[in-house]
Amino acid sequence: MTEAAAELPAPPEQARTVFGDRFADALRYAELLADAGVRRGLIGPREVPRLWERHLLNCAVLYEVIDEDVSVCDVGSGAGLPGIPLALTRPDLRITLLEPLLRRTTFLEEVVKLLGLTNVTVVRGRAEEMLGKLPPVDVVTARAVAPLERLAGWGLPLLRPHGEMAVLKGDTALDELKAARAALDRLGAVDTSVVQVGEGVVDPLSTVVRVVVGESPGGVRAATRRAKAARASRSGRGGAPRRRR
Repeated sequence: MTEAAAELPAPPEQARTVFGDRFADALRYAELLADAGVRRGLIGPREVPRLWERHLLNCAVLYEVIDEDVSVCDVGSGAGLPGIPLALTRPDLRITLLEPLLRRTTFLEEVVKLLGLTNVTVVRGRAEEMLGKLPPVDVVTARAVAPLERLAGWGLPLLRPHGEMAVLKGDTALDELKAARAALDRLGAVDTSVVQVGEGVVDPLSTVVRVVVGESPGGVRAATRRAKAARASRSGRGGAPRRRR
């Protein structure tokens, strides 16, 4: 056990309520983050004393804005935040943890296997390279990955038509949304909002930026890339193209 792991506090009572019958798994996940997560550089040792409030519960309450029985892609999942807490609270969701770094995907695969998260798949790759490789999803999530404009460029193209990006942000959420307005329009956004979730669970409340797309997720460029990927897929299934005589 690392010195940091010894700093992991007892779970607050709210954790038992939020995670319900998966509380024991949430506790095991917190212990893994505090130990292996710190040793492997996935989280900083100073985060361990506030793992429950600042990380697990802060992410878990994202379930409040996600519909039932939908597919979710957690972009830049890192140590599994928010994807794993979300999977523990919502077994009805089909969740893909998308992460480009091998050491992180290795950790995620270990956690998924250990906790028996049958509704979770780990994929190694960059979001901008996944268009046409992953099936479109209903919801894209993320947390502290990048500024909203850049994050939207990665995440919105992965959505199905009329899907939604729901990302956890901090105090700058409204400012980021205003700054990204033009980019979001180009990327096919039709509605945006900032909401707070986690009443009675976390203080301060978790801030979520919601971006709903229309018929063209990711805009014109994404549509072009999507069509190109589809043609390449059809060509691959049909074998090598025939030569003209």
